[in-house]
Amino acid sequence: MKKSILLVMLVFSILIFDANSETASATTNNETRPFEEIYPEIGYKTVEEAVKEFEQHFKQDLKLPLRLPPLTFTHHFGRFNDADGEINDSLELEFISDISSENHYFIFVRPIEHRIQIKDKRIVKIFKLKNGNKAKFINVSESIEALVFERDNWQYMLSIPKGVSEKVTPEALVKIANSIDYPTEKKNPLE
Repeated sequence: MKKSILLVMLVFSILIFDANSETASATTNNETRPFEEIYPEIGYKTVEEAVKEFEQHFKQDLKLPLRLPPLTFTHHFGRFNDADGEINDSLELEFISDISSENHYFIFVRPIEHRIQIKDKRIVKIFKLKNGNKAKFINVSESIEALVFERDNWQYMLSIPKGVSEKVTPEALVKIANSIDYPTEKKNPLE
């Protein structure tokens, strides 16, 4: 039940941002505040700071995709959502553009043991990632699509607005998901 509520809250926050983006783009640039002022007020930080908080909280490293969607972004922000109990703790990364409001991309990450269950009716297509895991391309809402997959004890959701689906196809999201498979430096156990 809590996972359904979290998913509804996630969709709601995306829709609110989408509506705010449309409102902001209707006004002149002189009347709107820049994202770098607004986002910190609602808990966003740099991606690096948010990832570090997330990793420290869960005491586990996180690998992020190396690729981004073929869109132009002017800003990227991160937020670790610590919900006073790990069931709803998650990482949220947001890539946006103050030039084109439809250029919007989210990465949500949460521990597998607290994964969001995807209902079959939401699944549009299932893909196989190069590591052998399955990825589900889903309709989150009338205006949002996402690719959901699991790896290294994390559930990832790569989310885009349907308005950019011609540029960011499900196959493009699969390429992004596959870009997580990169070698990492082994840490010296003596450090």
